[in-house]
Amino acid sequence: MDTAPTLSLEDPSLYINRELAWIRFNRHVLDEALDPAHPLLERVKFLSIFSNNLDEFFMVRVSGLQRQYTKGVRRFPADGMTPAQQLDGIQSALLPDLATEYDCWHNDILPKLADAGIHIHTYNDLDESQKAAMHRFFVDEVYPVLTPLAFDSSHPFPFISNLSLNLAIIVRDQNKKEFFARVKVPINLFSRLIRIPDTGTSGRNDALVHFVYLEDIIAAHLDMLFCGLEVVGSYPFRITRDADPEIEVDDASDLLTTVEEIMEQRAHGNPVRSEVESSMHDSICNMLEKKLVVTSSMIHRIGHPVGMADLMQLLSLDRPDLKDAPFTQSLPEDLGDGRDIFTAIRRHDIHLYQPYDSFTPVVNFIRQAAKDPDVLAIKITLYRVGSNSPIVKALMEARENGKAVAALIELKARFDEENNIGWARALEHEGVHVVYGVVGLKVHAKLCMVVRREKDGIRRYMHLGTGNYNATTSRIYTDFGFLTCDKQIGEDVANLFNFLTGYARIESYLKLLVAPVTLRKGMLAMIEREIATHREKGGGHLIFKMNALVDPICIAAIYRASQAGVKIDLQVRGICCLRPGIPGISDTIEVTTIVGRFLEHARIYYFHNGGNEEVYLGSADMMPRNLDRRVEVLFPVQDAELRQAILEKIIPVQLSDNCKLRMLQADGTYVRRHPPEGTTPLNAQAWFLEHSGCWYHGVP
Repeated sequence: MDTAPTLSLEDPSLYINRELAWIRFNRHVLDEALDPAHPLLERVKFLSIFSNNLDEFFMVRVSGLQRQYTKGVRRFPADGMTPAQQLDGIQSALLPDLATEYDCWHNDILPKLADAGIHIHTYNDLDESQKAAMHRFFVDEVYPVLTPLAFDSSHPFPFISNLSLNLAIIVRDQNKKEFFARVKVPINLFSRLIRIPDTGTSGRNDALVHFVYLEDIIAAHLDMLFCGLEVVGSYPFRITRDADPEIEVDDASDLLTTVEEIMEQRAHGNPVRSEVESSMHDSICNMLEKKLVVTSSMIHRIGHPVGMADLMQLLSLDRPDLKDAPFTQSLPEDLGDGRDIFTAIRRHDIHLYQPYDSFTPVVNFIRQAAKDPDVLAIKITLYRVGSNSPIVKALMEARENGKAVAALIELKARFDEENNIGWARALEHEGVHVVYGVVGLKVHAKLCMVVRREKDGIRRYMHLGTGNYNATTSRIYTDFGFLTCDKQIGEDVANLFNFLTGYARIESYLKLLVAPVTLRKGMLAMIEREIATHREKGGGHLIFKMNALVDPICIAAIYRASQAGVKIDLQVRGICCLRPGIPGISDTIEVTTIVGRFLEHARIYYFHNGGNEEVYLGSADMMPRNLDRRVEVLFPVQDAELRQAILEKIIPVQLSDNCKLRMLQADGTYVRRHPPEGTTPLNAQAWFLEHSGCWYHGVP
């Protein structure tokens, strides 16, 4: 008799709060900055990523919670926390992380940088020759672009744009009356860290460099901006604003204009956070609180520097001794230089695993299609393209060569809107048919289809992936890509493009799972099938690897599978709202995460299915937005050899990592796995670098 506890979707104790789960993920990024095993500049990189992640978190997630709190929204997440409780929880969870971040920078990394010849000074610590050089730099280049803005009865409080760096300044006149002023630090025009010119050397010498913060240079010269006044003090600060206004559009033709207007609104959103240097005078904090209409809890006193994401600048230094060793990407033999990619795909499906495999075959797939006289058309979805994109250039070349080219460019890709608008207009100028997305949905699927005329008729060649068509991120994100000419997948992809570019409404697909039409229903059906098969035959096993697990309906289905005794391995890089290890609910579930050199971005969904194993890859996470409000695709790995390579050579290594892997506990905390005594450490990402290509056809 089944005595498992009754599962109720209304039970908040079954869920971890999404926002607090994200903070724990970002703490893992900070942990990498603390890890002395990383080269020094890579540790700086992780500090910068931690800070940049927080910026986006406040602009999007915290701003949304504050809107809910202000409007009195009563629709709470599955964990039951109110907006006020979540905001308080975020504040409490972040304080120790921020303290750790600044302690790591000042007491660990900064001294080690100095030992390595990279010196970051305060202005007062410069010697006279260095001060003279920075004075000339200020007078010649910085001073002409500065605009001091006073605040008094005749001067309104100046507008503070989103994430701009500013100096709050107190000046005093001859009558001892004090005034407030603000100077915007022009980090949009100059580097945040200003390199002091090398002396006694010829040319650039990155082995010994000296920097000083731009705001420190300006602060040291405020007497030039406020002649006749005494500068009492100056304090760096910056404002984070709501940067996630809702995009509402009734007609696709209005989408481009609407997105451009939204981008302009971002700089003017309501303040959600004010970061001030810890030494800032209380009177200025009180004034900022009043004028920005923020609460005291929204003012964060932090150490210097304010805005540590700018530290990424140090990665441009030519110091290979302080960075990760470069690696050589693999390339399947039948995709080498001069090989015909269409012949290779007709021979068998091709599996690529970036960054261990080169992204070049994907670029060459489109480049060859652009030049091939037998290619009739190319269709592609573009989400985050990047700058100087070889993919876009190949599409332009295809159009020049008379191919029919259609590109769906998702203008609503958050924080990439401006770049995508630029590419959309450039492609349109070349005659490419550009679609700006779908009304009411965000297109996140990664698809490219090439239509080719061959001796036996028209054949479709497809690339389907888990990651973006972005050559830059392909070297730092782990993603899967598949090249195939399967007829049924080709029919599915063609139908999906007809929906994306036209009015077709496809309710079913032959092999693909497509959100928002069939993906949720299909995933839940396969989980229920696993439960039924396990009860009949035993041996049930689910392995899901994804970026986020948030959807309460999917979580409930996974809980039901665990109650039935199905073994479940979940590897969730970021947000996981499921609680493993709850007696009678999630005993058979293990949740792990890997944060390391590369960003784990691939999605794998494995179903044992009574021995008739199935593997799906694709762009979708188990989140309501992915399943209900986006166009997403999961595709089956049908080739038996490639499927076994994933099951025997990729997944086991991911799950066996004992260097970078952390295990989620029922209380929402994580425990890092360490190599058992006497065993060999296994860093999954390092292993894949050493064994890249083992998932190719014919590779043992």
